[in-house]
Amino acid sequence: MKKFHGKTVLFIVGPTAIGKTRLAIKLAKKLHGEIISCDSMQVYRGMDILSQAPSKKEKRSVKHHLVGILDPKSEYSAASFRKKATPVIKSIIKEKKLPIIVGGSGLYMKALVDGLFSSPAADMKFRKRMQGFVSRYGSKKLHDRLSRIDRASSICIHPNDARRIIRALEIFNSTGRTMTELKSMTRGLKDHYGIKIFGLTAPRKKIYSKIDSRVDKMFEDGAVDQAEKLAGKKISKTAAAVLGLKEIGGHIRGEYNLEHAKDLMKMNTRRFAKRQLTWFRHDKRIKWYDLTRNTEEKIIKRITRECA
Repeated sequence: MKKFHGKTVLFIVGPTAIGKTRLAIKLAKKLHGEIISCDSMQVYRGMDILSQAPSKKEKRSVKHHLVGILDPKSEYSAASFRKKATPVIKSIIKEKKLPIIVGGSGLYMKALVDGLFSSPAADMKFRKRMQGFVSRYGSKKLHDRLSRIDRASSICIHPNDARRIIRALEIFNSTGRTMTELKSMTRGLKDHYGIKIFGLTAPRKKIYSKIDSRVDKMFEDGAVDQAEKLAGKKISKTAAAVLGLKEIGGHIRGEYNLEHAKDLMKMNTRRFAKRQLTWFRHDKRIKWYDLTRNTEEKIIKRITRECA
């Protein structure tokens, strides 16, 4: 078992149901690591089936962090994840162990790696003025204004995306700094540690097959009972977005049968996986491994070499 004396932080990312947790546990055992969940739902208590949180057996085999620690009444965000994860990472590294961040939330990963710039509160009067401008002259004219103020941001924002154009201008109006300037001042893990990001993938049909099998197993394990319990509670908007709650809720209310609820959940989970992959594909720092071309053992060996 390798002990880490450097400042390496390892990420395992990819779409839901691909097998991130299983591979991360094997890596953690081999590399003297601890796992931090990078997931917006696994953080909640009483949602382990719907969120597909690591099992009790998995948590006993390797130390896990940010799993089942939050009441579903609480909101959770990329900012709160970053706030909770950062001291845990420091503690793990201090113990000469390897932090392994595991999950499918691209936004949470980016917040941790690259940081979050301090964004000013909404200025509704300014927004109303800009919306009036768009109504009269079109978003292209407003985009031209942004281009003169913050060219880098204007390149990233489509001329038809009035909402984001207005927000970029609003930030400049409120702070006197462009969004590009604020982002350049932001610091994340990449500014303090060696970051290694590995992604797991497979052909789409294989991913969808894994999702279908997982959903079937979730229903066998009591997903309906868990959804019923949550439906009777006042929970946060974040927790209410867990896949399965809405789909099973329709069945609970008698709007359709159980099989239809299951089919809906499979369909929406497949769509979610597609969105995850789209997000991650934009991050060129991720080194991808196709599970149909590489065995887990082979991937673990390669990751181990890269972390040496």
